Amino acid sequence: MEIKKIREAAGLRQYELAERMGVKQASVSAWESGAAMPSAANLLKLADIFGCTVDEILGRKPIGA
Repeated sequence: MEIKKIREAAGLRQYELAERMGVKQASVSAWESGAAMPSAANLLKLADIFGCTVDEILGRKPIGA
């Protein structure tokens, strides 16, 4: 997962992302450490906040890349 990398590039702290997402900071921390996976709904929210695709958040590369 690329959440931490994308969050830091956006200049957000964990607590700021958590507030925008409507979740606890502990949830963001767990996603970033790999201890938990965001729900599909939260993946979509992350993509909207960061202006990217869910595939980018998941660290998926296009086929043939």
